[in-house]
Amino acid sequence: MSRMNSCPCFFRVRKGCGGSIRFLSPPLFWSSNVQLPQPGPRGDLRQPGRGSAAPPPPGGSAGLGSAGLGAGRGLGAGRGRGLGAGRGRGLGAGRGGPGRGRAAATSLRRKNMAGAAGPGTGPGAAGGDGDDSLYPIAVLIDELRNEDVQLRLNSIKKLSTIALALGVERTRTELLPFLTDTIYDEDEVLLALAEQLGNFTGLVGGPDFAHCLLPPLESLATVEETVVRDKAVESLRQISQEHTPVALEAHFVPLVKRLASGDWFTSRTSACGLFSVCYPRASNAVKAEIRQHFRSLCSDDTPMVRRAAASKLGEFAKVLELDSVKSEIVPLFTNLASDEQDSVRLLAVEACVSIAQLLSQEDLESLVMPTLRQAAEDKSWRVRYMVADKFSELQKAVGPKITLHDLIPAFQNLLKDCEAEVRAAAAHKVKELCENLPTEGRETIIMNQILPYVKELVSDTNQHVKSALASVIMGLSTILGKENTIEHLLPLFLAQLKDECPEVRLNIISNLDCVNEVIGIRQLSQSLLPAIVELAEDAKWRVRLAIIEYMPLLAGQLGVEFFDEKLNSLCMAWLVDHVYAIREAATNNLMKLVQKFGTEWAQNTIVPKVLVMANDPNYLHRMTTLFCINALSEACGQEITTKQMLPIVLKMAGDQVANVRFNVAKSLQKIGPILDTDALQEEVKPVLQKLGQDEDMDVKYFAQEAISGKSFCVLSCSG
Repeated sequence: MSRMNSCPCFFRVRKGCGGSIRFLSPPLFWSSNVQLPQPGPRGDLRQPGRGSAAPPPPGGSAGLGSAGLGAGRGLGAGRGRGLGAGRGRGLGAGRGGPGRGRAAATSLRRKNMAGAAGPGTGPGAAGGDGDDSLYPIAVLIDELRNEDVQLRLNSIKKLSTIALALGVERTRTELLPFLTDTIYDEDEVLLALAEQLGNFTGLVGGPDFAHCLLPPLESLATVEETVVRDKAVESLRQISQEHTPVALEAHFVPLVKRLASGDWFTSRTSACGLFSVCYPRASNAVKAEIRQHFRSLCSDDTPMVRRAAASKLGEFAKVLELDSVKSEIVPLFTNLASDEQDSVRLLAVEACVSIAQLLSQEDLESLVMPTLRQAAEDKSWRVRYMVADKFSELQKAVGPKITLHDLIPAFQNLLKDCEAEVRAAAAHKVKELCENLPTEGRETIIMNQILPYVKELVSDTNQHVKSALASVIMGLSTILGKENTIEHLLPLFLAQLKDECPEVRLNIISNLDCVNEVIGIRQLSQSLLPAIVELAEDAKWRVRLAIIEYMPLLAGQLGVEFFDEKLNSLCMAWLVDHVYAIREAATNNLMKLVQKFGTEWAQNTIVPKVLVMANDPNYLHRMTTLFCINALSEACGQEITTKQMLPIVLKMAGDQVANVRFNVAKSLQKIGPILDTDALQEEVKPVLQKLGQDEDMDVKYFAQEAISGKSFCVLSCSG
């Protein structure tokens, strides 16, 4: 009688009479003396010594130490390979004992991946038919230890499928320990694993067994790669909600404590993100311990840990009792805001928003504002930048009274800061600051305390500052009203509209609708439109080109009637510009205008003017007609193209200039797919055939190319 395998694998493949695959009995628990598996030369899991067996524990019971992960490869027993043990092939077993097995598949993708299981002894050789549909699951399991990173990654992403096939018990007792003991992989694989485990609660038996997911995630929360740690923390936070209060204190809180007191900074940084999710449901005694651990991390020797603690300070403050916020969080905030590392100090500014929302006005004034004033004048520009970036949130958190007395003066200093990045961040917040001011007296505050600094920024030396201001300054018109806009803001708009930086001009034109609503289209045409026309006729062609690119946006904001009255002639003039780049941009501009205003507008307004250019003495302008037809044909559709544009193109086939004639051939090829078969057969094809006999070789080439094009090939086939 053959000897039974002492520890069969968690997943067995056996091909019986019907070629079936079967799940067999679960294994014994993992031996405590098992060394951490390492990748072997074929993607399987091996001991660090590549084949050197771990010494069996006292008493002779080796568990998977000798019969499982011992001297073999993968999860196999003895010297067998694969997940199984013994003499069988594939993941199956057969004769198990240490050193006895001869084979188990390294790869289920080979022919022996589910072969005969040897002499038929042991649990691994149990006979009977199973389900061939389980074979793909066996492949996924085998790929978990494949040397190809992409295969391992694909398998990890389908971990839920493997868990469903194994069942909740096998997932808890076999798959999760295997994953926990193999946290050695590439970062992208570990990232996928951390993400998968966050949604694994239902696959291990529900909330009662959610704690089974903590060991692998705890290991992932200590790895070196930041994105993996962050994803592990995210999954741990998600799983914490599945725990009952009792289970939380029994399993989750100890995990947080272990991470918080770990030797490596990686574990301590991960712990910072877990305090806020376990604190609310913990008992008072445990809450005190959690607060103590957080205090320790806020004063940790490693700057990375202090940064992590500072970034979670506001979040942690939200779940604490008010007394604890005053007595513990505020002192921590003060210490972090005066840390020697500016990267820590700037994160404390972000926490200030959350803390300020929890305190009364009196407490804010005495506990928070001195530190915030200090941050607004910090020696590091990055800290001042953070104050400017979070200014609107700070303004809402501290309320109108403190805003008027403390934040407005601080904002004025930020608008004239020596660093351009700080000025740009503050300029971005001008509109929001003004909107959040109390309605009573708002206009006066803006005119006297904000607008003078804004005027200086319009002529700032840094283009990023001017661009940031241009993106929001138009919004002030709705706050200040018509008279103040015309008197004080319009000159600023005009100055920025003429700015040498294209982004500044674009931001002004993009927001013209804000001003239009306040001062009306007539006032707008009298003030800003002359400046736009002046730029459109500028001697520098690059300036003209920039205005053309903004024209569709401008037309959409001003409407079709205003455009036809004021800007249509300008767009047509660009078509005969002496610079080709301008003519090309003007052609594309017409296509965008047709898409915005519709084909009826194009038929009545644009197409007739374009077609008249076909008779222009300058051959370059005649060629522009063809370019416009190429661009407009698709937007205008078959009817307009056939009735209005095609006759002009065919007429131009007799042009004296060869460049015009070969562009006619190219145009006919371009508009061919839009035309019907009758027009192609009766009108277009004869003209192309004539051009194909042209004396100019370029005309002949493009005509023959057009005839051999898709439209005429279809025509020939149908004929």
